[in-house]
Amino acid sequence: MQGKRKLKLKKFYFHPITVYIILTILLLILSAILSGLQMQATYNTISPTTNELESNLITVENMLNFDGMKYIFSNAMTNFLSFAPLGMLLLTLFGLSIANSTGFLETLCKRILIKTNKNILTFIIIFIATISSLINDVGYVILIPISALLFLLNNRNPYLGIIAAFSGASFGYGVSLFVGSMEVNLIPDTTSAARLIDASAHISLTSNLFIIIVFSIILSIVGTIIIEKIIAPRLGKYKEKEELSKTEELIIADAKELEQQKIEKEKKEKRGLKAALITAITLIVLFIYMIIPNLPYSGMLLDMNEDTYLGQLFGTSSYFQDGFTYMMALLLTLVGIAYGIGAKSIKNDKDIINGCKETFMPIGEILMLIFVVSQFTSVFKQTNIGTVIASWCASATGNIGFTGLPLVIFSIIMIAIANIFVPTASSKWEIFAPVMVPAFMQSNISAPFAQFILRAGTSITAGITPLLACFAIYIGYLNVYNQNKTKPITIHKSISYVLPYFGIISITWILLIIGWYLIGLPLGPGVFSTI
Repeated sequence: MQGKRKLKLKKFYFHPITVYIILTILLLILSAILSGLQMQATYNTISPTTNELESNLITVENMLNFDGMKYIFSNAMTNFLSFAPLGMLLLTLFGLSIANSTGFLETLCKRILIKTNKNILTFIIIFIATISSLINDVGYVILIPISALLFLLNNRNPYLGIIAAFSGASFGYGVSLFVGSMEVNLIPDTTSAARLIDASAHISLTSNLFIIIVFSIILSIVGTIIIEKIIAPRLGKYKEKEELSKTEELIIADAKELEQQKIEKEKKEKRGLKAALITAITLIVLFIYMIIPNLPYSGMLLDMNEDTYLGQLFGTSSYFQDGFTYMMALLLTLVGIAYGIGAKSIKNDKDIINGCKETFMPIGEILMLIFVVSQFTSVFKQTNIGTVIASWCASATGNIGFTGLPLVIFSIIMIAIANIFVPTASSKWEIFAPVMVPAFMQSNISAPFAQFILRAGTSITAGITPLLACFAIYIGYLNVYNQNKTKPITIHKSISYVLPYFGIISITWILLIIGWYLIGLPLGPGVFSTI
């Protein structure tokens, strides 16, 4: 009939904070159902004293009963304050706000980065993010806010900078230019599992050195192509809100006066950059001196209770690892202040403090998001659902009966699935190592190669699981730069941004591993994929 108008239902968009609250409520209900169904699993761990297998029965815990509610209410503040990305993010923003408010970052972009080819800049960000797993999660909390700002200052979509940094850190997790915290955390379990087959087995810290270097470069190159050729065109141009202060005005001024002002400004910027460079070099030399042992007043950032240098540098109690984010924040802060003094963009302490306000204004939304995410991930961990699923995946790996290349590919898939529910590599490896390493060794595949397979599976799905702690940083910053507050960037939307990266990089991981295995290239010094 004519005259009738079609009614369109207005789409409603839940903010990620609301979604995580709903997910937490649904998780409580699910835990009660699965606990009533007696969902459980058995997995083996290796005793550190006897080096023998110990069976562990894990069951789903009901969080909808009295004890569960008691845990939620009594641990809410602890879960929030102990949430790893929180402190690191605040420190990073402190340094970044000063470096930005003094004009250092804008001048750096205008004089140096804007002259850099956009593909090269994207590659640098992805490459640094990829190798950042050398020191836990610093790639997320440091690079995501910095990359967003750098892209914005270079007149590019800040979403692209956020996606590039997040994707590099997630889908390249575990590869680097040198061995780091991952080796220190994983090798004890790998060695114990290998000694179930060979009592004399020894896994060196450099057993994966060659392969992680090559993979870090290749994955960064492929990632750059994905970002620039696929994701960038889809995102389009970023449009900032028009501000009254940005309205065009006709200014009549003497040409010589304008030229003189430009020359004076450039002189100030050059002085500022010179002061910033001297400060940066001084601090970097000082930081390096702090991680060199056995020199006068050196080794301040090393854990001297460890026997090996890598343990001193990347161990669980390493001062360098725990203090790295603070050092980066301090570097940004002092370099920014040095620039401001040199360029005369700051005159006193009030200029510095007032300049930080703009960067910290959107932090409230991110803090709210981090709070609800910390509760969701904590409750999920307490239910044991993830551990049960990871145990099933590990059991399937040991019982499938595959050998050689089929076993390798199947193991990657099982670890990738388990990683969606247990994103922490060391937690997964404690479950997988006693099953997977012996199965590999009995199939003539080396234990170090099995350990590298854990990196591959973890990396493949790290960027698409909302249970990843730093996913909150990613989705939080997407919403910080979102101009349409009535249409927030949802969890679904944020994952859809990285789906092309996920698909192509997953295939890249698997093809590279197959090629490495078939050719028989060394994993590290004197270490190969086969025994």
